[in-house]
Amino acid sequence: MSEPADNYEDVTVFGLDDDDEAQMLDAQNECTFIWSNKEGWPVGVIMSYVYREGRFWLTASSQRARISAVKRDPRVCIVVTSTGSSMARNKTVTYKGTCTLHDDDATKEWFYPALAGAIRPDDADAAALFVQFLDSPRRVILEVEPTQRIGYDGAKMGKATAEWMAAQAPAVDAGTGA
Repeated sequence: MSEPADNYEDVTVFGLDDDDEAQMLDAQNECTFIWSNKEGWPVGVIMSYVYREGRFWLTASSQRARISAVKRDPRVCIVVTSTGSSMARNKTVTYKGTCTLHDDDATKEWFYPALAGAIRPDDADAAALFVQFLDSPRRVILEVEPTQRIGYDGAKMGKATAEWMAAQAPAVDAGTGA
């Protein structure tokens, strides 16, 4: 940004840098998963995820409404924020993408331990038990391939705002010290 902003009409200038995005996706294990219901309304839930090779991997039981919705229309959205992670706050990224459902053993074999490890990284016994609970008859795995990304870094916006405010402050009168 070459000049401080004087309004928030165009916040695209506060984009999330690639390295911050990668750090956030690694530090975080929850996202908001959004789909459209039969009436076309957007609906979302918080879900745990694993991010691997540029795709999001999540799971739910096949009787959940989101699964039949994805079968009808695979266009979905995922939102990840830095809130609750070890990173600085006010960073977020939204992805539009397409969702593919998996129920094959090969996917379950790598995904369940990966998800359990992401959720319970410091407790191998709890992670192993979690894998057992995940392995249920109606469970499916959702693979979301992003097709568009919208990143935002609130720290950049805060810095730009501070610069703008400093530029607006009256110059100090050298003669009076005020």
